[in-house]
Amino acid sequence: MGTENGSKINKLMHIQPPGVVLTSNWLSRQGYSPGLLRTYRNSHWLEAIGNGAMVRTGDSVDSAGAIYALQQQLNLSVHPAAKTALALLGKSHYLGMGSNVVYLFGSTGERLPSWFKNHHWGVEIQYFTSGILPAGMGLVEIEHKNFAVKISSPARAMMECLYLAPQKQELTECFEIMQGLNNLNPANLQELLEHCTSVKVKRLFLYMAEKAGHAWFNHLIKSRIDLGKGNRSVVSNGVYIAGYNITVPKELEADENPGL
Repeated sequence: MGTENGSKINKLMHIQPPGVVLTSNWLSRQGYSPGLLRTYRNSHWLEAIGNGAMVRTGDSVDSAGAIYALQQQLNLSVHPAAKTALALLGKSHYLGMGSNVVYLFGSTGERLPSWFKNHHWGVEIQYFTSGILPAGMGLVEIEHKNFAVKISSPARAMMECLYLAPQKQELTECFEIMQGLNNLNPANLQELLEHCTSVKVKRLFLYMAEKAGHAWFNHLIKSRIDLGKGNRSVVSNGVYIAGYNITVPKELEADENPGL
């Protein structure tokens, strides 16, 4: 291998942290031609994991390393969300969830690359797109191995759970989650609620927060939160909550600790 190629492969080994996917689009922008990458694969420096993605040979890459590539190399808003984000933030002790499902959210119209969808990451990927919140708002960074991944903050994750309810997320479990969120920042939460586009999510969030008796609830300026007009029937044959014009499951309203 020539001196220039040797220098480029040495750079490639260090230009991104170990444990992450290297996408062809990103590599091309760094000056690595398809022919040069083919040479690296033939020399067993790199190995393909799908169309448009490679890993360094011998590197251990999990779903977080793939999500890092989606965020940092492809500039997608895809992020661990809902119950997955809560578990990563250490708030899964009351959820009873396993680690075999990863919930991801992305902006409306964002598609996962085929290499991500078709590769087996050792977990089940549940991907949802929505425009309920602006991309990037309410995200936090967590360290994984030796790189950082953006995930939903507890408040955003709670809203994402409510977005999935009741079809893909039990409302009683949502309330269990809400009961544990006693340290939310009212100013940050106010911004999220004001920018949230889902009336259902906002009404359920405020209803559950008030029911849970959180101190931060009293610091919200509810007059600045658009709760829409008319009734919202979240479930059939439920209980109507006049204060928020929503119908919720009977067991949720009847029991202070439903499902526990």
